[in-house]
Amino acid sequence: MNGTSSTKGIFELGKAVLQAEAQAICHLSDTLNENFIKAVQILLACKGRVVVSGVGKSGHIARKIAATLASTGTPAFFVHAAEAAHGDLGMITKEDVVIAISYSGSSSELLAIVPTIVREGTPIIAITGSDSNPLANHATVNLNIHVEREACPLNLAPTSSTTVTLALGDALAVACLDAKGFGPEDFARSHPGGALGRRLLTHVKDVMRTGDDLPVVKDSASVLDAVKEITRKKIGMTAITNDANEVVGIFTEGDLRRLIEKVGDIRPISIASVMTKHPSTTTADALAMEAAKVLETTLRNQLLVVDKDNKLIGALHIHDLMTAKVI
Repeated sequence: MNGTSSTKGIFELGKAVLQAEAQAICHLSDTLNENFIKAVQILLACKGRVVVSGVGKSGHIARKIAATLASTGTPAFFVHAAEAAHGDLGMITKEDVVIAISYSGSSSELLAIVPTIVREGTPIIAITGSDSNPLANHATVNLNIHVEREACPLNLAPTSSTTVTLALGDALAVACLDAKGFGPEDFARSHPGGALGRRLLTHVKDVMRTGDDLPVVKDSASVLDAVKEITRKKIGMTAITNDANEVVGIFTEGDLRRLIEKVGDIRPISIASVMTKHPSTTTADALAMEAAKVLETTLRNQLLVVDKDNKLIGALHIHDLMTAKVI
């Protein structure tokens, strides 16, 4: 193989493309101006939804930008410019904001719907490759994403320009996210099916063991009673409470093994004399991932759940967290 068909040529071309697109993003960062601030202010003032539109490769980028905005606290959706001209334009109201993407600024499909949007009084944020073009001239604000050349060796396929557009969309979304005080829990509510959603939306009360599944003996019980309870409940430990149901200790299978090695006969021993006093606990309203951190810190597999008065209401095993995919 010769030229760019060789292994070395392929590698070097790949690096060149990545470097070209990285440089294009850096150039945009250096040339970003007050129009970006105006665009963010328009988005923050939007009382409706953000409608992102484009055709071709710009349409694909527009769809991604709409998805990013929607998942970070700015309600948004994508409308294909060609479909908008055949009925979907009715989805856009004066309460909305339109982000129109066309590198040339002369996309016939976009320009066909712009006059109607302008008459409606809907603000338009244009993302184009120059300061003066038909789309930019009709927009409320224009964001210039000009690139010196595409990363494509032929300087034809949209590569650097689409990457820069996508990065600018991320910048707009993140700026809005920050201004709105959008936090991890807000993000989780938009992603309930993902790992982050599970970690930030799952509480201890959602996964803890209660009722007949909760291992517990009184502090007046014997070690043998505790062993029987551990065996019945199959969680590897039992809680110890006083007559007021307040947690006074915990006894685990590990504690049992160590006790047998030390004394042999456990039958005459009271649980109160060998239990671990003042065990780590959590609350039902705590996030499950916080409980997981406690288990990691204490090097234990079980955790007791108490109310504000330190009364036992549940128990948690590390396997419960794994089953819920919190860890």
